[in-house]
Amino acid sequence: MIDASKGMPPVEPGDNAFNGYEMLMEACQPIEPITVAVVHPCDDISLTGAIDAAEQGLINPILVGPIQRIQAVAESEGIDLSPYRIIDVEHSHASAFKSVELVRLGEADALMKGSLHTDELLAEVVNKATGLRTSRRISHCFIMDVPTYPKPLIVTDGAVNIAPDLKAKADICQNAIELAQVLRIKTPKVALLSAVETVTPDIPSTLDAAALCKMADRGQITGGILDGPLALDNAISMEAARTKKIVSPVAGQADVLIVPNLEAGNILAKQLTFLARAEAAGIVVGARAPLILTSRADTVRARMASCAVAVLFVHARRSQLSLEHTI
Repeated sequence: MIDASKGMPPVEPGDNAFNGYEMLMEACQPIEPITVAVVHPCDDISLTGAIDAAEQGLINPILVGPIQRIQAVAESEGIDLSPYRIIDVEHSHASAFKSVELVRLGEADALMKGSLHTDELLAEVVNKATGLRTSRRISHCFIMDVPTYPKPLIVTDGAVNIAPDLKAKADICQNAIELAQVLRIKTPKVALLSAVETVTPDIPSTLDAAALCKMADRGQITGGILDGPLALDNAISMEAARTKKIVSPVAGQADVLIVPNLEAGNILAKQLTFLARAEAAGIVVGARAPLILTSRADTVRARMASCAVAVLFVHARRSQLSLEHTI
């Protein structure tokens, strides 16, 4: 029995565990920091998170927000702001608008959410006239380092798309595949999750899963191996897949979990974080620049990991653009 007064015992990683955080930091060491517009860093967590990432050599922050509020937080936290550029705007909405503009003008490579509501920032990102839209739907990816799983696990979308339709799910898949490739997973295995493994008309997510697999067969989704519907157990456990006699190149070894809706994704990621002691980075992709999206409950390591993923993503995109220009 567990003595509640002593707290939870430490989780011991399994034989297959990997050090995802250390691998991310190591991958970023030879890479130049990226310039990040930090949107409305007007509380201790958002400001210290940006400065910590700067001190780690991951980002060059541009602090966008009411300067008096930023300076007050810096003073209370003992932060020296003199090395950093600050753009003074009057409120959070103006911070979001100006930060997006910095990316659009090429002055920043990425965005980092501060102390404003996610919806307020995303509204500026997807603005048709002044935002960072592409032909692709934006989506959020949790990059999970789970102590009992032998490799990174991407869970998507648990933060942006509430109830995505088939078209949106196709973009969510493609976004996740391209992010996985940035993380050096050459051909990601993508599990399309539902409650069951069979196509069942009464469960719409199974129909979407079947359609997405056929879209991949026809080249409408590229770069990964898709299978579904799969329940969570047989997506990540070879034993569960064998027990249910599922023959699949994805079952038991998924790199990416595509969830049916935001509620499922959010619950799954938080279960892994708070019950399985996973560490989770968070990033929004599908726009012209990545958005580092962190939570107040995130640890310092999780915030650094989110920045590291953005660094790798930006440099991979630069390399791809350079390659396209030389062809």
